[in-house]
Amino acid sequence: MSTSSDTVRTTAPTAPAPAAPETGAHTPEAAGVIRDARRRIDDLDGRIIGLVQERMAVSAVIQRERIASGGRRVNLSREMEVLAHYRNQLGRPGTALAMTLLELSRGRV
Repeated sequence: MSTSSDTVRTTAPTAPAPAAPETGAHTPEAAGVIRDARRRIDDLDGRIIGLVQERMAVSAVIQRERIASGGRRVNLSREMEVLAHYRNQLGRPGTALAMTLLELSRGRV
């Protein structure tokens, strides 16, 4: 027969609550570093988006000139070069990134 004093608790101890829940940090110092880094990432993301939009505009010029000269809108050998470049620089995920950039830059096919 078992009494309540014989019962063994099997729950794990809980981790202390984060000091800054929005960052997941457990110290104010870490929260500050994370907030600063996130601001840098937000700035970088804005710059990346601007560069992607610029790339799309340049690609549109190339496509327009290629078509005007009697060529095809898409140059598959060039796209393969771009895919290889991104893969070589960033590994396998670079290929997916390049595919997305190419899709954005092609416009409507």
